[in-house]
Amino acid sequence: METPGSQSSLHRANLERVVRAVRMAGSLTQAEIARTTGLSAATVSNIVRELKDGGTVDVTPTSAGGRRARSVSLSGDAGTVVGVDFGHSHLRVAVGNLAHQVLAEEAEPIDVDASAQEGFDRAEALVHRLLGATGIRLEKVVGVGLGVPGPIDVETGALGSTAILPGWAGTHPREELAERLGVPVHVDNDANLGALGEKVWGSGRGATDLAYIKIASGVGAGLVINNQIYRGPGGTAGEIGHITLDESGPVCRCGNRGCLETFTAARYVLPLLHSSHGADITMPAVVRLARDGDPGCRRVVADIGRNIGSGAASLCNLLNPSRIVLGGDLAEAGDLLLDPVRDSVARYAIPSAARQLTLAPGTLGGRAEVLGALALVLSEMGDSTLLNSSVPSAPAAASVSA
Repeated sequence: METPGSQSSLHRANLERVVRAVRMAGSLTQAEIARTTGLSAATVSNIVRELKDGGTVDVTPTSAGGRRARSVSLSGDAGTVVGVDFGHSHLRVAVGNLAHQVLAEEAEPIDVDASAQEGFDRAEALVHRLLGATGIRLEKVVGVGLGVPGPIDVETGALGSTAILPGWAGTHPREELAERLGVPVHVDNDANLGALGEKVWGSGRGATDLAYIKIASGVGAGLVINNQIYRGPGGTAGEIGHITLDESGPVCRCGNRGCLETFTAARYVLPLLHSSHGADITMPAVVRLARDGDPGCRRVVADIGRNIGSGAASLCNLLNPSRIVLGGDLAEAGDLLLDPVRDSVARYAIPSAARQLTLAPGTLGGRAEVLGALALVLSEMGDSTLLNSSVPSAPAAASVSA
């Protein structure tokens, strides 16, 4: 029996620190593990050897700064994670391992007005299909990350009122999918998962504080503060789409007038182009035409950028993030969107906050949310299960010093 302060309990704590660092990063050299955990190089070397012998990590030769090094990642056999993302008109599922490798991924269209029951039927079937395609048994799945386009009540886990999936309001997505699959499920809204996805795999890598702004059928922000998603006590942090820009502006779905969303979201801005480009025009088409020089589409993209910049400036003044990543279909517009955003940030943000800010387009496109769902499982799962199944208790003489 381990007692607090004993060598065995300290050793166990050091094992968990190393596993946690590798789990969150995907792979690290031993020197990076030492810097991340604060453990000495000798302690890290001993722990990595023990974890490797137990089958918890894989160690491969690499180089760092022109010098030989060893890269440490969780074993591909240590467990499987699944990501499920419900969007405005799609369902996307990905299967990955604890070494941050995506093993299979597939998307299919889904009727936005479909019932929640039909949506979960489709998700369950797609999860089983991808697991079967990769030859992975359901028992190897350590968790499922689930993304939905709406606010999740932190206390109840219920999906709040949303105009994106109106028939889903009041449902409990986590409990529903967990009951169907028989594995732990972690749920969050799509903007938060987009932030996690870009932080782990995309434009947000290396940033400890960032905001991910998703511009699609609605507008929302995922906030990362000190490497942690900030959700707020009610789970609604980051709803920048409902910052008021014009009290006499269009009526928003939330009931207020002139919200940022009414000047930026697809449902409000696409009608501006119906008379000149037809009623079937989509946001990806607007971006493509703008890049090809179409003056009307360029004007719409620029106006959206200026308005998004106003919201981004508010985030700068309130939270002072080091990076803002723009996601959704409009991110493909590149500098046609980013330059007006930068102009508004320069005009409305506190100069010191604006100087420290990097604005970047997301690099993951429509995959950001489903990869963020994988990252959600990786961030929420504990390390004890991994260690209990592979690493024996350490002898009293084991190295435990930092």
